[in-house]
Amino acid sequence: MPICPEVAGGLSVPRPAAEIQGAGGRAVLRGSARVVTSEGTDVTDAFLTGARAAVEASLRGGARVAVLKDGSPSCGSKEIYDGAFRGERKAGVGVTAALLAEKQVRVFNEHELEAAQRYVAELEDTQ
Repeated sequence: MPICPEVAGGLSVPRPAAEIQGAGGRAVLRGSARVVTSEGTDVTDAFLTGARAAVEASLRGGARVAVLKDGSPSCGSKEIYDGAFRGERKAGVGVTAALLAEKQVRVFNEHELEAAQRYVAELEDTQ
């Protein structure tokens, strides 16, 4: 099912760039990091609301796999931007990716489609 957690959280399209300032999505879920736009606006609550909406919809639909856009402060599964708006990435996960993983939904990025397909096949073989 297609969903944009940032839009689900009430953010507009287009919207200013946003990055996680702190350790990453898991830290945002714990309240020890924030998501801030390039203009300095704290949008953490919108990211949390959107992550919860995406996870709720995914679980309601029975999802066990998610394919998300890497680098995004919501959807990054391997990398996120470093929080300084320099265009540099660091290892980490976005807010939605972190929450999906907590709920036992396996997260892949757009470069891992074959791996995601193999995982789905494994799930189907065990059912």
